[in-house]
Amino acid sequence: MKPHSVFLRKSCILPDRLNLLTEPVGKNWSLVQESPAAVFDTMIRRAGWYSTWMPGECSRKGIGLTSKNATHRALMHTLNAVPRQFNAAELDSVRVSKYPGFCIVKVILHPRELQQHTSSNPVDGRHPQAVSARYAAWHKA
Repeated sequence: MKPHSVFLRKSCILPDRLNLLTEPVGKNWSLVQESPAAVFDTMIRRAGWYSTWMPGECSRKGIGLTSKNATHRALMHTLNAVPRQFNAAELDSVRVSKYPGFCIVKVILHPRELQQHTSSNPVDGRHPQAVSARYAAWHKA
């Protein structure tokens, strides 16, 4: 897992001709293998779809005896914090703090929306910009 890795929600619909190698991450997400966000974005756009980077970020921390264990916990907590209206997320950073006997890891993700059309469908009947503004304000910390 590297910065700018892309995670897809299991319910994410992709263009038919896009064949990606993915690895499951938890119950509801998968990691796109060997395609950082810039490459993935190009693939989506070449297929005639749109990949929108949404404002704001999701971040959570995980604690574990090893940095690997703490990273996994932080990643799962952060993926679970991505609001349902977003079907993908891009990894911004993983920050590891080591202490005697344990590690704390902070994972930061940016929600993304993959869609076939340029206009966003209103989420729960609300205007997309209003949803994005509320989302950005809620996740700013």
